Amino acid sequence: MVSLTHHIVEQRRLQPASAEEFSDIMNRIVSGGKRIAQELSEAGLTDSLGTTDERNVHGEQVKRMDARANQIFVDAFQDGGIVQIVVSEEMDEPLAVAHAEGSGNYAVFFDPLDGSSNIDVNAPLGSIFSVHRLDPAGNFLKPGCEQVASGYLLYGASTILVYTCGRDVHQFTLDPAVGEFFLSASNIQIPAIGKIYSVNEGNESKWSKHLVKIVDYFKDNDEETGRPYSSRYTGCLVADVHRILLKGGLYLYPGEVKKPEGKLRLMYEAAPLSFVVEQAGGLGSTGVERISTIHPKTPHQCVPLIIGSRRDVEVAEQFLR
Repeated sequence: MVSLTHHIVEQRRLQPASAEEFSDIMNRIVSGGKRIAQELSEAGLTDSLGTTDERNVHGEQVKRMDARANQIFVDAFQDGGIVQIVVSEEMDEPLAVAHAEGSGNYAVFFDPLDGSSNIDVNAPLGSIFSVHRLDPAGNFLKPGCEQVASGYLLYGASTILVYTCGRDVHQFTLDPAVGEFFLSASNIQIPAIGKIYSVNEGNESKWSKHLVKIVDYFKDNDEETGRPYSSRYTGCLVADVHRILLKGGLYLYPGEVKKPEGKLRLMYEAAPLSFVVEQAGGLGSTGVERISTIHPKTPHQCVPLIIGSRRDVEVAEQFLR
């Protein structure tokens, strides 16, 4: 059995100068994920369910576990000096965490607890992360293709970690008996074409006619192209994209007629998940451009997202051209 710690070192062996730094960052992310998994398993027995009186930068009601997960990840990077900036869905502004001025070569982006509407009903949840290296000017807003690493934790029947550092995609499963992640799937490849589509069809009245046609296409009956696709939607972005990664198909969180930019955040949702899926052979797109090529303007910038099997995403894009 290959432990995550050993695997990280092996994956970074071609860049020995940064291997130690990368290992430290990943260990802190994983430590935070383990803590969140433990607290989620006990949430129904503690005062962790329900909402706070606060709203995040996007105007969304903050759940108690949202705030707690955010604090866990912030605490994980409060010392060490390797990460200088932490950006989170739950914080209005980027947080400088390096102790010495000018220290720290990296920025880490988080959605600390994705799918928080599922907390109170014991449905799947996740955490998404993205690691960027600062440029000489200290810029941390970079396109997704420049990510050092990205991935997610999925808290479900088991706790799993999926990550890539720009070469292959690997899955690890937490063994709670020893508190360690072990390799459970290596060099994951998404099928070129799938059988599943995932979208919140309750929002159809808000979509453009082109988006409605995309979903109708995948629901149509056509044996030659393997349609209709089955519909699967959990309300947790991580869980739905993970299913697509393993089984193939298409996940959509499109823009709306009155909100064409969509609701998913580029830097800590769309870009890191697209980085993972594209290293596995899939595509991440807004419908008109690749997610990985977008130059972000703000830490909390929103984009539409169409992600999944390469041929399925390309079919969807044809409806939007």
